[in-house]
Amino acid sequence: MVNVGTTRGHRVFRIVNAIILTGVAVVTLYPFVNIVARSLSDEFAIRSGKVNLVPVGFTFRTYEYVASDPTFWINYRNTVVYTVVATAIAMVMTTCYAYVLSKKHLKGRTFLIGVAVFTMFFTGGLIPNYILISSLGLKDSIWAIVLPNAISVFNLLVMKAFFEGLPTELEEAAAIDGMSTYGILLRIVLPLSKAVLATMVLFYAVSFWNSWFTAFLYLSQSDLFPVTVYLRNLIAGATTGTSVGADATDLTVATNIKSVTMVLTVIPILVVYPFVQRYFVKGVMLGAVKG
Repeated sequence: MVNVGTTRGHRVFRIVNAIILTGVAVVTLYPFVNIVARSLSDEFAIRSGKVNLVPVGFTFRTYEYVASDPTFWINYRNTVVYTVVATAIAMVMTTCYAYVLSKKHLKGRTFLIGVAVFTMFFTGGLIPNYILISSLGLKDSIWAIVLPNAISVFNLLVMKAFFEGLPTELEEAAAIDGMSTYGILLRIVLPLSKAVLATMVLFYAVSFWNSWFTAFLYLSQSDLFPVTVYLRNLIAGATTGTSVGADATDLTVATNIKSVTMVLTVIPILVVYPFVQRYFVKGVMLGAVKG
């Protein structure tokens, strides 16, 4: 019997696969490494096109400029709070809704699925949403950020499919032993769903962390802004506010501000991702098999 791993075709496939994946990795990493290098480089080096993968004229001026503003840290704290609260609410609502939809004996199940899917294709629009949030008194509050996007239909369907793939015998046995529906969900289903739960947490956390338009629309007080809005305003000011008589520090800040913005925004996600990465592919694949 021929070992597949030793055949010529398999060796060629591994070589070609390694080349392609290496190319994808380089293409993916190059922009980020370039952004980091630009954020640490001197303004004149950037303007002359000398910065590639290594900082030229190494400087922390822009980081110091951003970090010296107390508002930055207030907005950064707001982002952490908004992300944690919004992700927690989204996970509770999505998990409960998905678990209900995974029960094929549920009356009205098709209607409930249709209601969720309908919102993927049709929305009320920006103006009706703004009127709704305003009429509910949610403007200038955390609830204007965390409630409107509490359920992502894509995440809901992935989690629903995952729950449908769990063995029903476990739940039936628990029900025979007298365990309630909530007990089955908390003690049986959720412990078996760590992969999809970690994946959904990552999806929601990244979405809420990067969100800025909702806050830009519904928040008017600067001490309530998330860091994305702060950095958006900083970019706008650096782009339009540099005068002819600006000194070297101002020029450096104006040139590097976009790079620093991207780095500061991405770092928290890069720190969190390795802890959930092992669940990521498994959770998406298992949840998408029956989707």
